[in-house]
Amino acid sequence: PGNTKVAKSTAVPPGPPVYLDLVYIPNHSNSKNVDVEFFKRVRSSYYVVSGNDSAAEEPSRAVLDSLLEGKAQWESNMQVTLIPTHDSEVMREWYQETHEKQQDLNIMVLASSSTVVMQDESFPACKIEL
Repeated sequence: PGNTKVAKSTAVPPGPPVYLDLVYIPNHSNSKNVDVEFFKRVRSSYYVVSGNDSAAEEPSRAVLDSLLEGKAQWESNMQVTLIPTHDSEVMREWYQETHEKQQDLNIMVLASSSTVVMQDESFPACKIEL
């Protein structure tokens, strides 16, 4: 009928896994775009997690939890490195609360201790070797 709305899913559809070296988690790690199925299918050695808006709770705790749930379903226990672009309360809490599970799943969260200075700006940086 005329008023019927069709729900559009932006999540990754089921299918065989895709293996990548580096994945940037889209849309400030918003759970509307990234779910467990994303991490079951998009398997990477490195995931870059953006988001520094505490009011919007970025990055999303649901996305971080989805990484754990999705990775738990991989056949191999390859190492995964999570690279946050900003220090956030959500990331710190998730790290502390799930640290043991991260270790079991061979997930390492990379903390940046380096700073890059360009013109009048400085910002944290990480070195990634592929």
